[in-house]
Formats: sequence, C-alpha cells, structure tokens
Amino acid sequence: MSGALLVCGATSGAGKSTVTSALCRTWSDAGRDVAPFKAQNMSNHAAVTADGGEIGRAQAMQAVAARVAPDRRMNPILLKPSAERTSHLVVLGDELSLTDAAGYGEVSRGLRDVVLDAFTSLRAEHDWVVAEGAGGAAEINLLDRDLVNLPLAAAAGMPAIVLVDIDRGGAFASAYGTWALLPDHLRRQVRGFVFNQFRGDASLLDSGHAELTDRTGLPVLGVLPHLGHHPMLGLEDSLDLAATTRPVTSPSPLRVAVVRLPHLANPSDFDPLVMEPSVSLRWATHPDDVEDADLVILPGSRTTVADLAWARERGLADAVARTDAAVLGICAGYQMLGRWIDDPIESGSGRVSGLALLDVETTFATPKIVRRTGSGYEIRWGRPTGGDPWDARVEGSRRGSVHGTSVHGLFDDDSFRHSFLGEVARSRGRRYVPSPVPFDTAVDEHLDHLAAWLGDHLDLAAVDEIATSALPASEAPGWFR
Repeated sequence: MSGALLVCGATSGAGKSTVTSALCRTWSDAGRDVAPFKAQNMSNHAAVTADGGEIGRAQAMQAVAARVAPDRRMNPILLKPSAERTSHLVVLGDELSLTDAAGYGEVSRGLRDVVLDAFTSLRAEHDWVVAEGAGGAAEINLLDRDLVNLPLAAAAGMPAIVLVDIDRGGAFASAYGTWALLPDHLRRQVRGFVFNQFRGDASLLDSGHAELTDRTGLPVLGVLPHLGHHPMLGLEDSLDLAATTRPVTSPSPLRVAVVRLPHLANPSDFDPLVMEPSVSLRWATHPDDVEDADLVILPGSRTTVADLAWARERGLADAVARTDAAVLGICAGYQMLGRWIDDPIESGSGRVSGLALLDVETTFATPKIVRRTGSGYEIRWGRPTGGDPWDARVEGSRRGSVHGTSVHGLFDDDSFRHSFLGEVARSRGRRYVPSPVPFDTAVDEHLDHLAAWLGDHLDLAAVDEIATSALPASEAPGWFR
C-alpha cells in the first residue's frame, strides 16, 4: 500500500506537529517507508540537513520519528521571523532574501511549483508521506496564498484530517466553522475530524460528535487525551516553550535559567536538559529569574543585536554580567558575551558593545555558515574570534566560569553534557547525578510514547483508508487557479 495525508488544524496550537510525529512513528513501526513534509513553516527553530540545508526543527524530529534522514524537501519553505512584519526566506534549505508580510503573497504564488515538486519527489521516493499544515485551515483572508494547507491538498490530490484543540474551548464551533468556511473544492479534501488535548470522560462528547457528523457528513476519528506532563521535544513554536519543562523529583536539582529572548532560536538545544532528572530548567524573562541559578544560558537568536538590546532594557544583561553562576552562550548568545559585535548584515547596526564577559569580537559576514559539525550544527552569520579555547569538541571560548560556543546541539552528546553539568555542579556545591538514559534513547522513547497515545485513541484503520485514497502523484490536478 501507499498513500499520503495532510494533518491540518482548525487553529494554531492544535497539536499538528505532535500528531504528525506520532503518525510517522506509527507507520514506521508498521514497516512502512514514510517521510514527513511541511510545505511552509514559520519558525526560528531550525535543523541542518547532511548537505547543509536549513529545515524546520519539527520536520527534523518527524524525520527521526519516521526513521529517515532529514531532507531539504521535507520543508521547502522556511520563514524565519526577524521583526514584527519581516522574515528571512529560506527556500529548499538556502536563505534567499528578506520578505515582508504584505509582499509575501506575490512571492508565495511564485513558490507553488517549488512546493508541489518537493512533495511529488518525496512521494516518488517514499510509499507514505505525512504532510503537516500550518495555522488554521480556513484562514479565508489567506487562502489565495496558502501553500501548506488545503490548497496544497487539492493540488496534490491528497486527503486531509482536521485537528481540533478541545482544551481551550469552542472546539465544535472551530470544527464546524472550519468546514463551513471552506470553498467547495477545498472542503472535498477534508475526510474527518480529530479532537485533541481532551481532559476527562470522552463519552461526554458523543452527542456533539454525532451532530457534527450529521451537519458535515464527516466522521470524528478519535479523541486524543491531553499528554499531561509528558515533555514535548523538538518544538517549532516559541509559544509552546512551557511544554519543554517537567516536574523535577530531585531534592536539590541543578538550577538552569535560560534567557527567553524575543527571537529565540533553537530551544531544542535544551531538550537534553529537560530529560535530566537532576536538572531544573526555567525560562528567564526578568532579572529575578536568574538570581539563584547555578547556570545561566544565553541561547541562540535570529536577531542578535536587537535581542541584546532587549536584554539590556529588561535588566537581564546586567543580571547575567553580575551573576556568580556559570554562564553559557550559544551561537548568538556567545556573540553577546563578547566585547563587541559588528553587524552590517542582520541588523545593519554596525558595531555595538557586547557584555565583555569573554575576550571575543564578532563580525557578521557572508556567506552564511550552515553546516553540521562533529558535535552538533551551526547556523550563523557571525564570526567570533579571540578568547581562550574551551573544549576540543566546541567551536568557542572560555574565561573562568563563562563559556561560549557557536555550536547548537552540544547537549545531545551525553558525555559532553554529563561532563559540563558535573563541572557546574561541583563549582556550585550541588549534587548532579547524570541521567542513565542516553538522549537518543530518550527521544525514541518519547516518539514511541506518542505512537502508543495515537494507537490507543485514534481509528488508525480509518486513517489508513483515508490516506490510501490519495491520487498517484502522476494524477495530481495541480494548483487551483
């Protein structure tokens, strides 16, 4: 068998990425050759493919779920927000230009063939493709420029299911309203609803499901319970950062505060810390949030200079400068810890002062560095120079308890993570017991948990039947004009 399915949502935050990951793992467990796909993503949380392309972090996690290598085609368009109305445009893994919200409509129409060609080529190489939508599926003000939801499903001859977040209320109105607002040629692609994040007795929804089916002619395929405190890994949306934390059982955990920059990039750097039972991680937005920390981290950012200014305005920069805790800067955070940053590219601000906690000077230059390294990956314009070397596995420097690196994903390396956290704990007089579970194993267990969650609460036989109704790629009707 073979097939394709679009997992779209009635709203943002409905759980599309999670369900897509779960379905990729479920179908892979069944011995199927499956690949994930998201035509267009808006996120500063990126991963690097083996050939040096950028794709959304969620698609990289979905590739792990499907047990295939991340591929540029899995996320052919990535928009990386740089300001309230502008984003950097990445097409098939390469950053091309800066675009604004008003002008992107015309740009997106020119990218239709890129999207459909990427999807079609993945279908040619894999028996099954799970596509993830974005935002709400019935944003009627955006349908003429929508490359990722039901217009794509119609162009590709692919059926879709609509995911509905019931935790926030208004779920039946969201489900019915999505269906009712769609034009006929898009409504035909929708084959069923799935209610997500439910707390309580699902049988209480039965009468509502029956009426929804009566009104739309579409079945409710399942009710997925809320995942509770199960930590979410590889998130693409900074709005979901609270889901990366979990209750800590250690009586005296190592306290880690990560500065929540406005244009935070790659919070997946901290997923391994979440899985450490002796670590308590929190997101810092106020100077008080770093007061009692044992380790303060300045993370990556898509707007280094602007986020450094924000940290100064909030008093967080001063709090980091005066803390007696260990300090770690990652990528943009590393650049902020230096003496100055000269940026004619990202912000155009020229030379600005850094925090001067490291003897490092950073100059932004082209081409953009996008590559995997032996210990992680790099995505940056900045070229930090100077300072004392830190560790052979790290492109970075160190001065006393202040550390900086250009490498994302360092904590994925169990030996590095355990060594670094152990050093911080000893310097702070705290007890750190390394997790006995390798991080790669923890990720697999997380994905297996999602697959079990899906299998217990979703009619997978019906989903299979829907997915196999997808037209062969050679018969796809193309974009509706």
